[in-house]
Formats: sequence, structure tokens, C-alpha cells
Amino acid sequence: MVIASCLPMSINMAHVLTDAAGGDDPLAVINAAAGNMIGVFLSPVLILGYVGVTGDTQVTDVFYELTLKVILPVVVGQIVQKPMPQAIALFNKYKEYVKKAQEYALVFIVYTVFCKTFSKDAVSSFGEIFLMIAFVFLFLIFVMTVAWFTMRLLFRDCCLGNPVN
Repeated sequence: MVIASCLPMSINMAHVLTDAAGGDDPLAVINAAAGNMIGVFLSPVLILGYVGVTGDTQVTDVFYELTLKVILPVVVGQIVQKPMPQAIALFNKYKEYVKKAQEYALVFIVYTVFCKTFSKDAVSSFGEIFLMIAFVFLFLIFVMTVAWFTMRLLFRDCCLGNPVN
């Protein structure tokens, strides 16, 4: 929960929530994209600070890797768009294939991270990991149930059978 609270909101979630609330969609996408770019650097610091664990890493190496894997592709993509309208036309022509390639690349990244995590000597056993997943699941069910009952008690007269306009 602590780690999830330190991560920025995804662009898709910002789009869905802003659209549902009738907000400014382009501004929400820009805000989420900026938060994700800042979150690459800020999330590790927040997580280490909240959890209270210290790490022994070379900060310059971490920033170099992040810049190489995150910032550089974004900058190159922005630079390519301006002088090369052919790149935009090519992207628009094959948009559905590019989206599929992005999805497969994301699945590949998650899979490789998962494999690297469990290929090393794990401190936790599979039973402990399963127990943690079950505990988090049950805790979320408990919190959602309490939230639903609380909302029903607090807003009993508001929306029973009558949708709010």
C-alpha cells in the first residue's frame, strides 16, 4: 500500500476519471504525463523514505539508467515529430499495430521483471507471498465494505432510488 501510494496515476486512469467527472481531458493527460515523468525520479525516494529502508546505490548510475531508458526515448520522440511529418503519418496509418506493439512490449517488460525477481535467491517463500496477496485482498474487501456501509449511512436520503442529476 505504501509503494502504491508513492506511484503516479496512470494516464489511462486520469483520462477515465476526468472524462467521467466532465473535466478538461487534455489537461488531465498532460498532468498525468508530467507526473509520470517526475515520478520516475521521485517514487524511489518517497518509497525509501516512507518504508524507512536505506539503500546503497550509486545515484549517478540510477539517474543515467533512468535517463537512458525513459527520458531519452521521450525526447527523441518529441524531436522526430516536428521535422518529420512522415513519422506522424506513418504512425496514424498503422495506429492499431503500434498499440499492439506497445501492449506486447509492456507485457514483455513486466514478464522480465517478474522473472528477474524470482530467479535470484528470494528472501520470501511462495507461501509467504501467497499469504501476503491473500491478506491484501481480504483487507481491500474489508475497507470497501466499510466504505460502502459508511456511504449508505451518511447519504441515505440522497440517492435511494432517485438518481442525482
